[in-house]
Amino acid sequence: MPPKRLSSGWIRFTAPPQDLAQGGNFVMVLQNAVKTLWEHTTVSSCQEEGNHMTNTRQISGGSTQWVDHIPVLWFEPQGHSSKRQLIIFLHHFSGTKESTVPLLQDLAAKGFVALSFDAWQHGERGTETQQEISDRVFGNFIHHMHHLWPILGQTTLDTLRVIDWAVSSLNVEPYVSMGGLSMGGDISVAAAGVDHRIKRVVAVVATPDWLRPGMEDAFHPGTPMSPGLPDSYAQYFYDRLNPLTNLAAYTRAPEIQFMCGEKDTHVPPDGAFRFQSALQEASPAATSKVTVSLIPGLRHMDIRNFELWWPDCSASLTQG
Repeated sequence: MPPKRLSSGWIRFTAPPQDLAQGGNFVMVLQNAVKTLWEHTTVSSCQEEGNHMTNTRQISGGSTQWVDHIPVLWFEPQGHSSKRQLIIFLHHFSGTKESTVPLLQDLAAKGFVALSFDAWQHGERGTETQQEISDRVFGNFIHHMHHLWPILGQTTLDTLRVIDWAVSSLNVEPYVSMGGLSMGGDISVAAAGVDHRIKRVVAVVATPDWLRPGMEDAFHPGTPMSPGLPDSYAQYFYDRLNPLTNLAAYTRAPEIQFMCGEKDTHVPPDGAFRFQSALQEASPAATSKVTVSLIPGLRHMDIRNFELWWPDCSASLTQG
């Protein structure tokens, strides 16, 4: 099917671009499809208000609690509804659950139980500063898979425990929408492959291919980053959870929307297109539920401007 231009100016692909499927140059395909640029708007962050004397803390109108070894943050919906539907949204690499507060508040205002949790080795589960974890994982180009894949894998598995807890303790329906930003999007796609309760995913500047071929430094575009060789521990997670190499897990056809940056060289959009193409062979029916949207002109670090992607992401996560 031909790409569809949305009212926002994005280009959405419900099937791999024909030129790409026929071996065309990926960059030329994008240049032919995308012409419109967006303006940047910055959204301010929210402040934390803690009460450390109790197990549950109040965070800007929300609550936090440890679920086993996982620190969880959630916001209750405004008003009452016969159905309580859960939306999980995960932070980017080196971020924390608190960085998602304005997004969770927006989802709760729309009537959903909105939840985030710290990825493994992040936030309350980490011992490093943002700079330290960035230097450890990406500072040594040839070993970043050694460090990153366990973070992706452990957090993917933690998602199952969080959903178990939310269903039993927050009284939500076992029908979950999930999204995430960059690494959080990678995890969301992987989690949909192992938990049938995740029916919808919106992955922002994320990839279903943990190898990330062609990846460049996010802060220094043009500087290539070689994935190197993982150790056995990291390889274990890749073998079992990497979406592109575990396509059978997606034949149940969860809805997956990739929102990719046209000029993102850190997490190249071609990973989403390759997943779409590979799934077409494994399950045409499942492929019909996978879409790829390109945000014109967006580079990876532009995601710090929430207004470039959040309105459409929120609309997709909350659609009936």
